Amino acid sequence: MEMFFTNPVILDPGVIIMTINEGDFIKISYTGKLEDGTIFDTTNEEVAKVHNIFNSNGRYGGDVIIIGVNQMISGLEEDIKEHEAGYEGTVSIPPEKAFGVHLSKLIRDLPLKRFEQKPQVGMMVQYEGKQGKVLKVMGRHARLDFNSPMAGQIITYDYKIEAVLEDLKEKAVGLGALYMSQEMDIEIDGTVARVNVPLEFNYSQHWLNTKAQLALDMLKYTELTEVLYVETYTEELVKPDPGEEEQSEAEESDESESDEPEDSE
Repeated sequence: MEMFFTNPVILDPGVIIMTINEGDFIKISYTGKLEDGTIFDTTNEEVAKVHNIFNSNGRYGGDVIIIGVNQMISGLEEDIKEHEAGYEGTVSIPPEKAFGVHLSKLIRDLPLKRFEQKPQVGMMVQYEGKQGKVLKVMGRHARLDFNSPMAGQIITYDYKIEAVLEDLKEKAVGLGALYMSQEMDIEIDGTVARVNVPLEFNYSQHWLNTKAQLALDMLKYTELTEVLYVETYTEELVKPDPGEEEQSEAEESDESESDEPEDSE
């Protein structure tokens, strides 16, 4: 198992600065802007609401990121590694270290018959697992741009390194929040993590798709040796809501009545 440690740099007697290194878990708050000043991402809930990018299912207040595992664009990570916990500043990142340069080969003309509904200019559509923006509709074809909407742009981040995490539980909870956009109930016993999984996650395709990767990251990037996913059921939790039962019975009654043969004259 790989083990990572934060190395202190001693400048003067009694003054120690903890530098950011590969494998460190950091908590970071940030706001990302495009060249025209448009804010496209933020960990600040109020900023998100003001700029109409608020996500009611999102989690605000800061993200936990592992340095060196490609969880952020390279230009931002490079700048972070030049500083220490508590640093607050701004960095401008060129396209090649942000969301890539704009590539003409990612602009394609496709027959309209390949789409379930007719594309409209400006529409974002899915095609073969990729998302593209409709640039033009020409007769029986549509021109799509499969570049990132932010490709070719200089990106600016205002950010603050809130902390370098050392506590094992904080690391595990931080990873859980990164995957599921909410803090999960995680108990640590030595090097074993017990993750108490909310029952509603059973209906989340995202959870079903990512829980294995979450466990892998916990084992790979922390001192944990085992991850247990625990679902706890009680009668109170699983019994139907009285209102739902009444509605279900009413629906069954209606169906039963509709199945009765009509009297013939």
